Amino acid sequence: MRSKSIHGKSVSDIQSELDNAMVDRFNPTLAIVFISVKQDRNAICKLLDSKNLDVFGATSCGEFINGHQTKGEIAILLLELSKDHYTILFEDIGDRTLDETVSNLANTALKQFINPSLIVCSPGVNEKEEIFEGEKMVKRLEESLGPDKIFFGGMAGDDWLFKGSFVFTNEKETACGLVALVLNADKINLKGMAITGWKPLGITRTVTKSNDNLLYEIDNKSAVELYLKYLGKEGKITENNFNVFIELGFEYPFIVERDKNETILITPMKIDSNEKALVMNLPISEGTKFWFTNPPDFDIVEEVIEKATQLKQDSKEEADAMLIFSCAGRHPILGPMVTDENERLAETWNTPMAGFFTYGEFGRVLNGKQNFHSGACCWVTLKEKE
Repeated sequence: MRSKSIHGKSVSDIQSELDNAMVDRFNPTLAIVFISVKQDRNAICKLLDSKNLDVFGATSCGEFINGHQTKGEIAILLLELSKDHYTILFEDIGDRTLDETVSNLANTALKQFINPSLIVCSPGVNEKEEIFEGEKMVKRLEESLGPDKIFFGGMAGDDWLFKGSFVFTNEKETACGLVALVLNADKINLKGMAITGWKPLGITRTVTKSNDNLLYEIDNKSAVELYLKYLGKEGKITENNFNVFIELGFEYPFIVERDKNETILITPMKIDSNEKALVMNLPISEGTKFWFTNPPDFDIVEEVIEKATQLKQDSKEEADAMLIFSCAGRHPILGPMVTDENERLAETWNTPMAGFFTYGEFGRVLNGKQNFHSGACCWVTLKEKE
């Protein structure tokens, strides 16, 4: 498999980049597109379609390739890959449930290949400003495919507007559905991991009263008051302009115990003043153990690269291409370090890379199960088997 990554600020830029990419007998069949909602997705898809390229795409909250990180532009990974080794599935939820939609996608993938692996993208928020149920999707997809099947991906962004994000193929797009790049795992190997970098702060806490995404009490105390007090923001509940997600949730999510020896981040989104509860981005059940957090330190990039390097050494395998799904919150928190993180991942695997900043990530921690993540850097390499 050969691959190249390109970027541009306009359709004409991408036209020029495509022409330049194809001068050395490089004949891509697949374009993985991460694009700002400000750009003309339809025109980009028509251009790629005219080049006989299959399109797998998602809108972004910032996009990047090797040596170039932007917001409001276009990043594309081009793959020269036999069409016998992959297919692209598109599912609009429409009148169906999410469970029905995911099950149909999984069943179609299993009919296409005996041993499929997937790159999956969903919207992050629809045009009604409803957040996509990423955790529910991941659980259902794992159940339908089987626990041994591998998939990575992320939730599309819309440059922090929260007005509607989209996934798309050559001629179809949806703000409420899924797009999946299904690969024949007997021909294409996927390796990757999800990693956050947040550190526990203080003692273990216990959820003592909750209902779905509403968190009422922690250790039998008001969740709102304890969270704000612990982080030095007492009294903010009375301020209507206090945005928990922007001002605290980015930097101070909860580290929650999940599965065996595995944790994920769950993020406070806002305060429901009527319920006097924290509204979390995921359901959090009574009895859940968690920690408040310290934001990532300067050593986070070293941790990400160290684990990537170890996985490469253990597998004794190179990569033909890389995709990175990085939480949109990492950018404002880490600043220039997030660029360093993405660049060094690509350098570690010495391969063309493309990625975008997401509203949620799908993947596995090292030696872990499939999970939905927030705050994570989720990366995956592709390698054609000989």
